[in-house]
Amino acid sequence: MADDYMTKPFEAAELIARIQALLRRVPIRTGQGVYEFGSIRVDVRRGEVIRDGKKIYLTAREFQLLCYLIERTGSTVPRTELLQSLWGYGAGAFTRTVDTHVASLRQKLEDNPGRPELILTTPGVGYKFVGLSQK
Repeated sequence: MADDYMTKPFEAAELIARIQALLRRVPIRTGQGVYEFGSIRVDVRRGEVIRDGKKIYLTAREFQLLCYLIERTGSTVPRTELLQSLWGYGAGAFTRTVDTHVASLRQKLEDNPGRPELILTTPGVGYKFVGLSQK
C-alpha cells in the first residue's frame, strides 16, 4: 500500500527526507504488543487500555497517539512529526490538536494530569513518553 509519491524531477534531499519519514512510521516490533507502566496496561493487538483493572475508553486517535509515543519511549517526538504521521498535516501547519489530544490522554492515564509523569512536554519541541516495561 502506498501512502506517498513524488513526481519527476525531484531533489535527492527531498527523497531522503520522505524515506526517513516513512521509516519513522514503521511500527517497532514489540513481541506480544502488551505494555505495562504503573497500573496501566496497553494491549496493542486488542486495542485496549486497562487502568487499575478497569477498561479506559480512548478515541481511535488517542490510542494511535499513545501507541506512537510508546513505540518511541524516551525520545522526544516533535509536534510536527505527530501532525504529519497521525493527522496527515503538511509542514508548516499550525494547530493545537496534538496538545489537546495529549491533554486528554493525561486526564485519562495520569494520576495527577497537572504534574504528568508518563507523557512529558519538551517545551517548543514536542512530547516524550517515559516509564515503560514491556511484557
